[in-house]
This record gives sequence, structure tokens and C-alpha cells, in this order.
Amino acid sequence: MIRLDIFSDPICPWCYIGKTLLDRALESRPNHPFSVEWHPFQLNPDMPAEGMDRRAYLEGKFGGKQQAVEVYGRIAEAAKAAGIEMDFAAIQRTPNTLNAHRLIHWAGLEGRQNAVVAALFRAYFKDGRDIGHTDTLVDIAKVCGMDPEATKRLLATDADCADLTARDTDARQKGVTGVPAFLIAQQYMMPGAQPVETWQNVIDELLETIATKD
Repeated sequence: MIRLDIFSDPICPWCYIGKTLLDRALESRPNHPFSVEWHPFQLNPDMPAEGMDRRAYLEGKFGGKQQAVEVYGRIAEAAKAAGIEMDFAAIQRTPNTLNAHRLIHWAGLEGRQNAVVAALFRAYFKDGRDIGHTDTLVDIAKVCGMDPEATKRLLATDADCADLTARDTDARQKGVTGVPAFLIAQQYMMPGAQPVETWQNVIDELLETIATKD
């Protein structure tokens, strides 16, 4: 197997689009060699723990309402082209995502990481749920086959907070400046949401290389 490390944030729309396109490529190549692991990257590491009003956040980030509308108009077009339904109007708050990243980390220990990542994207972008809220995260854990009570107990502590923050910092120090970012075999970085065809070509080349070595 070849490691595919994905740096992502569950409130990043391009990460949702990138995952969707990657998943389609993997489904089209069931013999793909990838072993996927998700890694933390907070778009807003200084976000208050309770999050903030979505509109205020976007207008502050993009320099006003019109600029935010234009940016998200382009994102909506890309999502539609990828066949993804995103209900931006339903999103009321932009959360701090450290706890969501903790849930992704714990899911990885149980082999449920991809399911939890997908559920977080759906909860935020389709259902407008606050994925910074403990009840939402516990519900997602339960739906994905994790122990909800254990998850709730862990979220009430600072378990793995320092580790995940350190991993986020390490990724930035190694050159990850935005997400999604895909690291292939710990050597080759592919930034951004890549088309299905690009991933298919990468997989085909890797399979050919593996076959040649064998």
C-alpha cells in the first residue's frame, strides 16, 4: 500500500469537493494502492472555542459582503459541477474545528476515519449543523459506529488537543499553506481539489510502477 496523507479542515468547502472527486477516482479504480489517512489543518486556529457568526466571519475574511458573495458563488459553481449539494444559507455559525479534528483522529484509531470525515462535511455543508458543538460530534460518532458515551467523555477533556495542534503546526512548517493538500508516499504533494481524471492518471501510473517492480 502507498500512503495518501490528506490535510484538511471539515469547514473547508474545497476539501469537501476534493474528497468527493478523490472518492470517485478510488471507486473507479478498486485496485488502487492507497492507504488514506486524514490530518488536521485548521483554517482558523485562532477561532474562539464557541465559534462565531457565519456572516460576520465571511465578511471579515473576504473584506465585505460583496466579496464574500463572489467567492462563494465560485465555490457553489465548483460544488455543482462536482455533483455536491451545499446549503450555505443553512450555515449559521463558523465553528472552531479542533474538536472535530479530535473526532477524526479517534475515528482513525477505529478504522472509521473516512466515514467520520464524510459525515462532518455533510453535517456542516448540507445540514447546516454546528460541528463545533459536542452534541453534534457525539451524534456523528454514533452514526459512524463509534461509542457515543466514550466520545462525549473524551470531548469533555483536553485529550489529544496538544498533539493535534502540534501536528497542525508541523504541517505548516513543512510547507502546507492551504487545504486540501494531498501527500503521496510521503514525497509528492498535490495541492487543491484535483479532477477525477488527474487522480485516475496518478493511480494508473502508480499501479504500472508497482507492476514493473514486481
